[in-house]
Amino acid sequence: MSEPLRILTTEVQPWRLLKDRAEADLGFPLEFIEKDFINTQRTAALDPGSYDVYDQCFHNLDIVWHWRAIQAIDTRRIRQWDAMDDLTRTAPGYGPRGRGDVPASRLFVQHDATLSHSPTGRISMLPTYYNFDSFAVSAPGVDVDRDVTSWAELLNPRWAGHVALVDEPAIGVFDFAMALAADGRMSFRDMGNMSVAEIDTMADHAASLIQSGHFQPFWRRADDPVDRFRKGELMLAPLWGPTIVSMKRHGMKVRQARPAEGYRAWHGGMCLSRQLSGARLERAYEWLNWYLDGYAGAMVARQGYYMSVPERVKAHMPKADWDYWYEGLPAAETLNDAAGRPIIPEGESRSGGSYRDRSRHIGIWNSTMDEHNYLVRRWNEVIALAATKGRGQRRAS
Repeated sequence: MSEPLRILTTEVQPWRLLKDRAEADLGFPLEFIEKDFINTQRTAALDPGSYDVYDQCFHNLDIVWHWRAIQAIDTRRIRQWDAMDDLTRTAPGYGPRGRGDVPASRLFVQHDATLSHSPTGRISMLPTYYNFDSFAVSAPGVDVDRDVTSWAELLNPRWAGHVALVDEPAIGVFDFAMALAADGRMSFRDMGNMSVAEIDTMADHAASLIQSGHFQPFWRRADDPVDRFRKGELMLAPLWGPTIVSMKRHGMKVRQARPAEGYRAWHGGMCLSRQLSGARLERAYEWLNWYLDGYAGAMVARQGYYMSVPERVKAHMPKADWDYWYEGLPAAETLNDAAGRPIIPEGESRSGGSYRDRSRHIGIWNSTMDEHNYLVRRWNEVIALAATKGRGQRRAS
């Protein structure tokens, strides 16, 4: 058997549900190397010889491209390039502000090896799945669509002691910043690219909320919050699509909010290791093309994500699934997750409406800012404080 194509990825990629089908279609083996967000990025930047394809997000590009860990992708070799939706290629026109690392701003590789929105025949990352995140609520008697309409809800005293943020700095920081701005506690010159002083002020706010008991320890992996919600430890938290799907599968009543200030958006993609060449490079392009052909898109749709070639996804999904996940319509029947387990009851509709409506309601994109290293240091202090506080609370109880 030939050596497998090595794909460095994270838990949000449902690779276990894709592997057998992909290998059968492609005719060669695949090896998925799964790590958490931070360690995936670190490996991608520092050890490009350990993988062939890097699967993560556009906001990680500043680091992996800076280290020249990846090579440009030739769009002429991407069969669905012309069928791709406009979100990645023209994203500056979306949303009221377009703050943060808008994917189009670092999509195209220029002749001087810089990245920008100016179209060329080469791209830094192949756009794949994406979503528009906010926070979710699981609490009896709360009408999320009616009563929970702002990021400021993360700071509302009625949830004190039952709130947790994400501990990934290019993600959790912006959930918190959106809450601080919405509640009038802070203003930012540029939320997607904060100054040192703004980072310090934000970290001080976080420390104060941890010390007061408002915030619980932060979470890192998508499955971490599920048991914490089920036990009543959490009632409100920024959550990812797979987490919400898992909670629904366990019969929990959970609903994502549609904040008036807009969603925090992100866009996933795949890159080619700089060390790829010859037959392995050919196989990597085959994998990229397979991934955009529809089957993978139908799988990720059932964990709440959209794909950059929606028409190919539509061809691989029953109408009831497409109508719920993409069009925002009430489920015409009970819908299953990617593993075939029932999660969405008949009549339920997805929060936020259709993917077109949600894509027009972006407040900020996941970002890696100029002061990223300083932000990480301060954010790690906040995370450590929350963890220490949490251990103290458990001992006291």
